[in-house]
Amino acid sequence: MKTPEHLPFDFTVLRALRQQHAMTLDGLSSASGVSVAVISKLERNQQSPGIDTVYRLARAFGLSATDLLAMSEAALAHRADEKSHATGDFEFREIRYANLAALIGTAPAGAKISRPEVHRDDTEMCWVWEGRLQLTLPREVCDLRAGQSVQFDAIQEHTYAAIEDTRFLILHLRKDKRY
Repeated sequence: MKTPEHLPFDFTVLRALRQQHAMTLDGLSSASGVSVAVISKLERNQQSPGIDTVYRLARAFGLSATDLLAMSEAALAHRADEKSHATGDFEFREIRYANLAALIGTAPAGAKISRPEVHRDDTEMCWVWEGRLQLTLPREVCDLRAGQSVQFDAIQEHTYAAIEDTRFLILHLRKDKRY
């Protein structure tokens, strides 16, 4: 038998998921069709599951098999160091992860950018903290004041213009799978 440190995945996450869903071992077994003995061994990291087992367990929690695999292979916390960059008169401090990017921006009145630095097929959210920012999308213009935000499909052409000196936050969130 392999020792836990030699297993490529850590399925002790199953116990946490089970507890979050208020499920007993028997309940998860009934919901997934996986035996209590196998679930117990997985939760103690004493064996690795087959792909069918991963699929059935994931579905019992409303997850995809890839989501469950990602949860079991990834560290529970990821750290990143900020980077800074400027685009025109806009200045950004930014943190990036595989599924999101967060940019704290500042811009003086009159500054304008039409292609922010981070663009994939993401959902973008802009939240103005101070000042006033205008976002122009293909079919609408959003005038945002302090305390206001907007969310849109980041793949669209869009332009940010600072109407006043402005501080804001932009989040890029990876979209869920498309069918």
